[in-house]
Amino acid sequence: MAVFVTLKIWFAYFLLVVVTFSDCHVPQYETVLNKIQSEKAPASTQERASYDVLARLLPSHLSSFEFRIITKEECGGKFCFLLQNHPSAGVYGGAPEIRISGTTGVELCAGLHWYLKHWCNGHISWDKTGGAQLHTVHRPGFLPRLQGDTLTIQRPVDWNYYQNVVTSSYSYVWWTWERWEKEIDWMALQGINLPLAFTGQEAVWQKVFQSETFNLTKAELDDYFGGPGFLAWARMGNLKRWGGPLPQKWLDQQLQLQIKILARMRELGMTPVLPAFAGNVPAAITKKYPSARVTRLGEWNTVNGDTRYCCTFLLDPKDPLFVDIGKAFILQQIKEYGGTQHIYNCDTFNENQPPTDDPSYISALGSIVYEAMSAADQDAIWLMQGWLFASDDKFWKPPQMKALLHSVPVGRMVVLDLFADVKPMWSRSDHFYGVPYIWCMLHNFGGNVEMYGRLDVVATAPIQAVTSSNSTMVGVGMCMEGIEQNPVVYDLMAEMAFHNATVVVEDWIEEYARRRYGELTAGARIAWKMLHESIYNCSDGIADHNGDVIVEFPDIDPKRSLFQIRPRQSLGQQILGHPQHIWYSPQDAAVALQYLLSSADALGLSKPYRYDVVDLTRQVLSKLANQLHSQVLDQFRMFNVEKMDNISSRLLELLSDMDDLLGASEEFLLGTWLESAKDLATSDEERKLYEWNARTQITMWFDNTLDKPSPLHDYANKMWSGLTRDYYLPRASIYIKYLKQSLHENTSFAFQEWRREWIALTNEWQVASNLYPTVAKGDALEIATTLYEKYADLIVDDQTPELGIR
Repeated sequence: MAVFVTLKIWFAYFLLVVVTFSDCHVPQYETVLNKIQSEKAPASTQERASYDVLARLLPSHLSSFEFRIITKEECGGKFCFLLQNHPSAGVYGGAPEIRISGTTGVELCAGLHWYLKHWCNGHISWDKTGGAQLHTVHRPGFLPRLQGDTLTIQRPVDWNYYQNVVTSSYSYVWWTWERWEKEIDWMALQGINLPLAFTGQEAVWQKVFQSETFNLTKAELDDYFGGPGFLAWARMGNLKRWGGPLPQKWLDQQLQLQIKILARMRELGMTPVLPAFAGNVPAAITKKYPSARVTRLGEWNTVNGDTRYCCTFLLDPKDPLFVDIGKAFILQQIKEYGGTQHIYNCDTFNENQPPTDDPSYISALGSIVYEAMSAADQDAIWLMQGWLFASDDKFWKPPQMKALLHSVPVGRMVVLDLFADVKPMWSRSDHFYGVPYIWCMLHNFGGNVEMYGRLDVVATAPIQAVTSSNSTMVGVGMCMEGIEQNPVVYDLMAEMAFHNATVVVEDWIEEYARRRYGELTAGARIAWKMLHESIYNCSDGIADHNGDVIVEFPDIDPKRSLFQIRPRQSLGQQILGHPQHIWYSPQDAAVALQYLLSSADALGLSKPYRYDVVDLTRQVLSKLANQLHSQVLDQFRMFNVEKMDNISSRLLELLSDMDDLLGASEEFLLGTWLESAKDLATSDEERKLYEWNARTQITMWFDNTLDKPSPLHDYANKMWSGLTRDYYLPRASIYIKYLKQSLHENTSFAFQEWRREWIALTNEWQVASNLYPTVAKGDALEIATTLYEKYADLIVDDQTPELGIR
């Protein structure tokens, strides 16, 4: 405890060190920012909403804290929170002990989280990554006091952005208000004040396109909207109709859900980002407006270019109809939602090149895209994902980048440097040529379950960006495609919204482990030190998309080496599969697992600890499966039937063991995903549609033929119990069956037959309706320990710590 108190005092001192930044002063941007601040909910509303967050998090401590909204002027002109010992503490029973002041409700909640973290050793995480650890929080009347009178924590930059345009499909698609309420609480506690708010927009589009102005029918819009599990890609113009049609009940439910989401975000002082018109239109527009300049786009990840689903329609921004539609859409949102916070996301050129690289043409297009927003809202700010600059840098050279970035008044566009954790564009464009931007961590693709991170980059790179000469950085952000994974990465990234200096990860991660488990054992300390130096220290500059053989069995002729398979660089390229990404020593991860398991007696009742044990065991065994698969192919190429049989049997046994492990942890159950989809249905027909969407998204989606899989197979793979047993294991078994057949019959590997059987398995599984557990079965720690011991000879050279010691 003495060590912890010393660290706490040092940490408080560290936070008081002031680092001077070259603030981004862009007049038009600051004007709108001040307007947004002036239009926020009343102070009393934000305070009440913050107390409600506290009541849901720690109901026993509702009277222990006092919340007060203060002005930015009281915070030196910045967004901040203040922590103080309450003057009434100890004066009378039930008096507040800690006063938290903040510029918005978000800062109040972030201040609460900061206090719980650094004074009470508490930890807050998603429920599906172990949940909160708050048993270390002292009981009311005995909360730790602060050293000194006031601790002031200023935001170094204005914004803490959250979400990716596809997160709504990979993670949020089946959520009810109950789950959304938890997420908004989590956002507030993490200090997120600029969340994307995309739910329910199809209902708004329906009202726009069915209005007297455009007069489209429900059937024509059925051809335009994607199914529930694929709305993100229909919104981006990648596909249409796939997974649909959308039931009217869905449209109505989602609109009402969005109204609740926006109301809660606003009550807490957040600035929700609404969608704007990017040019994607229904096919029927070409009939209603035959003279409109509409281009039919090329195919996107299809097998046969099936025009029922692909090759969507893009309205030329230079057509007068573009501004009319864009204006109508924003006005309808303002009407439905009772107002706007003036920031809109639009990505017209995301994975979609302009027809020419002429800078003057690009500038004209960008200007009109913004005009479609400003025609409805004169204070509009265009928030644009900067993914196009990172993913297609051959097209977006400096002249083209400048043309787009400067096509709107400086300050009326903010760019998300979406992939700054791996491929920062601010440093290649002199801070986006003077345009305000947000440093973002992308981190996750497809909502894959994979331990991965770049903690040292997260702890330093945002500070380097904001303190560099001529910086126009105005925020940090988390832009993962899927959430509820790698909680350590998001814990640190959220903190960076309040750090004025780089963080020493070696020290930070030790305190993280202490907070997460409620105490720090020797085994946990060593394990997390090793994890930081291995799994969470990726430095190869490669985006991590889980291509492990369990979840994405290589679709290759076995006579070809895996190293001959080129990685797919973007979704638009017709190359199947992702490379197996290994950036650390699997041996190090296995030894870290040994040390983590050695603390089972001391930490076994901790849910975050149990989650971490299962997740790390899963990670270690998944990489072992890659090695076994490689050995199977080696023996196949050497025509060694007996050895190939032995190793392949062990590989299949490992997959079965993996399903048992995952099935013992409620965070890794397929049944939860499927049942949440079906629970939204109001009829048997809807239930069947929603379950098909849920099953298809995580396996193989978009069109395929009987013998050619979709390029998007396993893009959104999930290492979940049930999916492993009934899909991944049978698929691997089919492939191995044809390997054995080839050797036994001395014939070529039946590649097309393998594909036909795998695709048939996929199609059958997607239309099935069998039930999967939503409750864990078995003791996860016991299973993890047993599996570690079973496979120890394959994953570690020697066993240094003894299981069961602290």
